[in-house]
Amino acid sequence: MLLELAEVARRYEVGGGIVTALTGVDLLVASGELVVVLGPSGSGKTTLLNLVGGLDTPSEGNIVVGGFRLTGAGRAELFRYRRETVSFVFQTFNLFPELTAIENVRFGRDVAGRRGPTAEEVLERVGLAERFDHFPGQLSGGEQQRVAIARALATGNPVLLADEPTGELDFHTGIQILDLLRDQARAGVTVMVVTHNREIGRMADRVVELSGGRVVADGSPPGGTVTATELRW
Repeated sequence: MLLELAEVARRYEVGGGIVTALTGVDLLVASGELVVVLGPSGSGKTTLLNLVGGLDTPSEGNIVVGGFRLTGAGRAELFRYRRETVSFVFQTFNLFPELTAIENVRFGRDVAGRRGPTAEEVLERVGLAERFDHFPGQLSGGEQQRVAIARALATGNPVLLADEPTGELDFHTGIQILDLLRDQARAGVTVMVVTHNREIGRMADRVVELSGGRVVADGSPPGGTVTATELRW
């Protein structure tokens, strides 16, 4: 298994009280697996993604990715982990406003230090061949999301974490992006997609459902895995 979570919990102190975002989470994910994490707002989906990505640390339990133990790791080790192992597609895009689309993608590729597809190639794959020199402020929300996805694909990292990757996209573009994520999994990348859209779970190898910070279901999509073009919402 590439990704292992054992009895993971995350609690936050808020206003003098304790809020439990996750509790007792066990999860095993194989290399090249496409996993969709489903759940309503507040179920712990994004917290889970942040823990796997090394952006947050668990209150208890163990997280191991690719043989690297995140639990107890130092700041420098986690920085290297985020640079060399995981790529993110954030719901809020996190693009640099002073960089063009192609410069944003090149930045992600250069930070990872790998020789993968060029910035031009991945922007073309997400349908932005005519937007290379546009700044984020000149792009629609959907176009900014596609730049963020292109930047993640350009890193060539073995784990791809996506938080609502189709949230700002029209249906046609959303299907195109989900197809790209499916292709990444076929190429051996472990892909974890967090969404509230149950229909997206139909194209996953596995669907993990969260409710109240707990895993309440984990298995293959009912009826088997379908292609992205068979989805409807």
